[in-house]
Amino acid sequence: MVVWDLGGVLAPSGRALTELARSLDVGEAELAGAYWAHRSAYDLGGTAAEYWRLVGESLGRPLDAVWAERLDRVDTDCWAALAEAPAALLAELASRGAALGVLSNAPRSLAAAVRGAPWSARFETLVFSCDLGLMKPDRLVYRAADERLGTSPRDVVFFDDRPENVAAARAHGWRAHVWTGADAAKAALIGEGVLDG
Repeated sequence: MVVWDLGGVLAPSGRALTELARSLDVGEAELAGAYWAHRSAYDLGGTAAEYWRLVGESLGRPLDAVWAERLDRVDTDCWAALAEAPAALLAELASRGAALGVLSNAPRSLAAAVRGAPWSARFETLVFSCDLGLMKPDRLVYRAADERLGTSPRDVVFFDDRPENVAAARAHGWRAHVWTGADAAKAALIGEGVLDG
């Protein structure tokens, strides 16, 4: 099975911060600190209302429920959009009958959006941190993912844009690769015997 991270791999990185900064009329760098400072708790299953309240506090501006809903929609729409190059690679893999899965750190709203997106239908299993109460690179995540994916570690080829997540996946026994783009991923898949050269 070929398993994929979402943000920075299947979905383009950086787009969410750009759109959110525009919505809030703040600089991206200013927003980034607040955005990432509280993200882990959100990805582990925290509520959108609490997450955006904390982001607002960090920015020095209160964000009520209406703002939280609006910002969460922008955030979710950005991270749930499939990038063009990975889409083409996924289509090639699907046409050859390759089993596909997702393992991503993501909050509940994003997990729901991905599950509802037409492009996710080609994936056999979607595993998100909010469902597990665990996040990459915790090594227990990969064991839990194997249980949900129905795989043994040696059966999984994995792509993630964060080296620490790849290192933890390799320690678990997955054949993991740092995502640097679709061309490099295709070469890796050929090397792994998933695609023909």
